[in-house]
Formats: sequence, C-alpha cells, structure tokens
Amino acid sequence: MWKNFDMRSRCPSCDLWHPGPVSTELPRPVRVFTPADLMPADPTSGMHRALAFELPLLWAGQVETEPGAVSGWHHHDRNESSLYVVRGVLRLEFEGLEGYLEAGPGDFVHVPAWTVHRESNPGRQPSLAVIARVGGGVPTVNVDAPDGR
Repeated sequence: MWKNFDMRSRCPSCDLWHPGPVSTELPRPVRVFTPADLMPADPTSGMHRALAFELPLLWAGQVETEPGAVSGWHHHDRNESSLYVVRGVLRLEFEGLEGYLEAGPGDFVHVPAWTVHRESNPGRQPSLAVIARVGGGVPTVNVDAPDGR
C-alpha cells in the first residue's frame, strides 16, 4: 500500500531533493539587524529587552540587565526561550527550584514555555544575552511572585 508513497520534493531553486514538501514561494531576503535597528520590547522591571525581529513563530532580540538589578517575575507564554550569554552573569530563579542557576559568557540557557522565573545580575558589569523564542505566544507575561518567594 505505501510502496510508492514518497514525501520528498525537488527544490526548484537548488534542484536537490528535500524531505517533505518544498515551498515554491520566493524566499525572503537575508537581512542584517544592527544595534541601531533594535526596538525596545516587552518591559519587565529591571531588564531592558530589545527586539531585532519577530515572525509568526519566532522572536529574536537581546536583554541587558544592569549590575544589581533583579527583574520582576514573568513567563513567556507558550514560547520556548533560548538565551546565549554574551557578557556578565545571568542569574535565574524559577518556580520549582529553591535557590538559583547562573550562566556566564558563552553559556546557553533554555527556559521552557510557561516557566515562571526572574533574572538578576549579581555582577559588576551589565549582562547581555541574545534571545531566540519560538512558539508564537505572547513574548512576555509579567506575573506576581510564586508563593513563598
């Protein structure tokens, strides 16, 4: 029954076979977003987020946190979030963990969807992290602190 079933498609632009269907839409151009292109985004106390670009399922930007700052509690709706720490220290507290986790330059952090958390910067210099969120939900939802925090 499935002997002749093939889910591959030939890509018209590169003439190669790819698994699954291939769009015949013209691709969007490759773009570079400079620091001057970043827009203030998703305010949470203690943090300065900046949006580079947003697509239906992807949010990309950065967050800078001043030394000694502690953000408000928040979550990222149905979005899975990935952070790459460029400089400084990123401290994370989250519901379900007593204490905290810390990430430094070169570290990646995964924040699962709906995870109530807050970030802080215990260091002496501003921290900077690059953010990619996927899921298409509300980028940031500010909430009250979890019980006992």
